[in-house]
Amino acid sequence: MIPSAVLAEAPLVSLRPQLRGDVPTGVERLVQAAGLRGEVVFAVADATTGTQLEEYSGNQGLPPASVAKALTALYALDVLGSDYRFETALMADGPIENGILKGDLILMGGGDPLLDTDALANMAANLREAGISEVQGAFKVYEGALPYVFSIDPGQPDHLGYSPSISGISLNFNRVHFEWKRDGTRYDVSMDARSARYKPSVDVASMQIEKRKAPIYTYESSARQDRWTVAQGALGTGGARWLPVRKPALYAGDVFRTLARANGIQLGRVQVMREAPHGTLLVVHHSDPLDSILRGMLKYSTNLTAEMVGMAASQARGANLQTLADSAAEMNRWATEKFGVTGIAMVDHSGLSDASRMAPGALVTALVAAKQAGALKPLLKKFTLADSQGRPVKDHPIKVDAKTGTLNFVSGLGGFITTPDGSELAFAIFTADVDHRATIPRAQRERPKGARSWNNRSRKLQRALIERWGSMARS
Repeated sequence: MIPSAVLAEAPLVSLRPQLRGDVPTGVERLVQAAGLRGEVVFAVADATTGTQLEEYSGNQGLPPASVAKALTALYALDVLGSDYRFETALMADGPIENGILKGDLILMGGGDPLLDTDALANMAANLREAGISEVQGAFKVYEGALPYVFSIDPGQPDHLGYSPSISGISLNFNRVHFEWKRDGTRYDVSMDARSARYKPSVDVASMQIEKRKAPIYTYESSARQDRWTVAQGALGTGGARWLPVRKPALYAGDVFRTLARANGIQLGRVQVMREAPHGTLLVVHHSDPLDSILRGMLKYSTNLTAEMVGMAASQARGANLQTLADSAAEMNRWATEKFGVTGIAMVDHSGLSDASRMAPGALVTALVAAKQAGALKPLLKKFTLADSQGRPVKDHPIKVDAKTGTLNFVSGLGGFITTPDGSELAFAIFTADVDHRATIPRAQRERPKGARSWNNRSRKLQRALIERWGSMARS
């Protein structure tokens, strides 16, 4: 459990943007030198005592981007516990006689964000080993463990794999693998559910190549299929990418039918159910423990993992969830109860939506509490500082364990600094040009003009601030 915490003392340095004519302080010169259009806010505190060392509009909320995943990790750890495991099961609804299930077979999703094709293959093999050779009833997939969400952030372009659908069953992060190879004047196209050992083709997603230059992708939903088209002019000689899945239960069922057939078990057409089933458990797959899941989430910044573990935590707190925003609101309430902060107004758990707001001072308060509990820091990725040319400095005397966050014209960093003398600091830095971001058309949000250079300037400022704080601690 994570103790509640407040900053123990008044800040040593409290900064605000200077009025015209005032002489800027050292940190304000750093902010001005960055040349960032938009807003900059940050806070840093002693991670042991909670004493605030410096802040710059530290109570102002900005979109945190994926830095939000640090808070989501704390939320899930506190509510579910580090040893929590998700379960995916096969259930029989009917009697079994001589290996024949005279009833329905149900694939029960349990909210496991890491379920992949390899795991389903093992479940299919275990079903056969359990003695099942035939299913006379229907094949159903239960997805009601979590609410269905069409897209993590509906404002993202349709084809981006990091904004898939959410439901109580997820497979391969709810992405399908699209691959194309030119063969003379035509293309060979595949849509599959590949993992480390298997790559079964799928029927739930289709791709049609069309002779056009733009748009590159179009998406249409039918009752049982995600229908994609792609512009032939964008394909070149070959390539591949992951596309989002909008029908997770049908996708998982489609793949499991193929894997069951490979084990000699024929299953009927997939039927999706949201009401919790009852029956006899035949096979249970357990996920990795939660702390391992969160370590991967923080390393690879997987949005779907953040949303699913966040929603699982909200449901464990008794929240009645209809939407992703409902779950984020429950996390906001938890943060207020746990840490006494009011500067957190998330609308999701991943930080993908730019409608979320987080004050750096509020996150720092939570990080101080996490340090006192020994939580989070062991799960965070090492952040390597760089020299003035942007080259990594692997033996830098200042060590950083942090979560990065990047959207177009939004950049953040939050976590822990270990200074050369061994002192530990908790910090959060958020930068955003919200007004300019709002002008970008939806179709151009994958790589808008100017976003890369803006984010590079933001990261340079982050490094400069960390260097400053490391020096302040030494002095």
